[in-house]
Amino acid sequence: MVLNEMRKDYLLDRWVVIATQRKRRPTDFVRKHEPAKTGACPFCPSNESMTPAAELVYLRSKGGKIRKEQDADGFRHKDWLIRVFPNLFPAFTPPESEKKGTEKKNAFLGEAVGHHDVIVESPRHDEHPGVASVRQLGLVVDAYVDRLEFLLAKPYVRHVSIFRNHGAEAGASLSHAHSQVIATPFVPQIVREEMDASKRFWKNHGECALCNILKKERRSERFIWENGSFVVFAPWASVNPLEFWILPKKHQASLLDTGRRERLDLAVAFRVCLGALKTLLDDPPYNYGLHIVPKREAVEFYHWHIEIYPKLAIWAGFEKSTGIYINTVTPEDAAASLKEATKKEEKGIKA
Repeated sequence: MVLNEMRKDYLLDRWVVIATQRKRRPTDFVRKHEPAKTGACPFCPSNESMTPAAELVYLRSKGGKIRKEQDADGFRHKDWLIRVFPNLFPAFTPPESEKKGTEKKNAFLGEAVGHHDVIVESPRHDEHPGVASVRQLGLVVDAYVDRLEFLLAKPYVRHVSIFRNHGAEAGASLSHAHSQVIATPFVPQIVREEMDASKRFWKNHGECALCNILKKERRSERFIWENGSFVVFAPWASVNPLEFWILPKKHQASLLDTGRRERLDLAVAFRVCLGALKTLLDDPPYNYGLHIVPKREAVEFYHWHIEIYPKLAIWAGFEKSTGIYINTVTPEDAAASLKEATKKEEKGIKA
């Protein structure tokens, strides 16, 4: 009898059971889609008045250049390419005064000071990353950079999280293509643990932990795809079936460290890899999150990256009570399926 494997995360003190005895093929996760809800979409063009005023709008100007504006005084820009506005139901909200910042009542209670934005990625309702043009995805990446710069300049912001929920099962309350940005007055636990582990590795080995991992994974069975600036692979201790990561080839602490070429390459990586996931599993629900260093801390030893989590498993009592996760698809099998799917996807992408 072949025993299941226990694998430890690269950085976190977290173990995952790779359940080879319950082994499932990636295609086993294809599900029947629920009918989409009908009704007016507040993110679609002509419905701009249904959302708060946009703090950032991308508009096309003469010569094909992008002009950046804001809504104001009840006015809403039309014919936009990207819109960014405060979430109508924010988890974190700005303080009354920027100088005031966060106020802690005691060791167990504080104010949720920060920002919670929505980035509408396209005027087209269904232009999700798996089908969008690379040009449009490049604008999405640019919007990520713009919000990072804007929010990290706030004195009360310690960290900015950029993430995407795709599909109702992954937490998306609206199906129109959009991402979210949350700025917090503290560094979240997972990022802090990654920073601490990266610092220890750097002190002990004189090298970035993820730079080291990237070199190994490019030659491993878990390698999926790469272009000039990014490498994609299934992580050794994947928590989620079909999970994969996108890492910049250069050592960089933040998306803010990327140049024009790298941002376009990231747009291509999104299109190819999320398109491959869509094709392979018939548009499954998923989440992704950018792991970025807060402010300009940990520049020497932290390596920013993106983690994509297909929502294919249900965490039950064991996982929730222990923090030990069971994955029924080996990262090697996930990588093999995604690698094949990316080859087909590359042929169909549009600039």
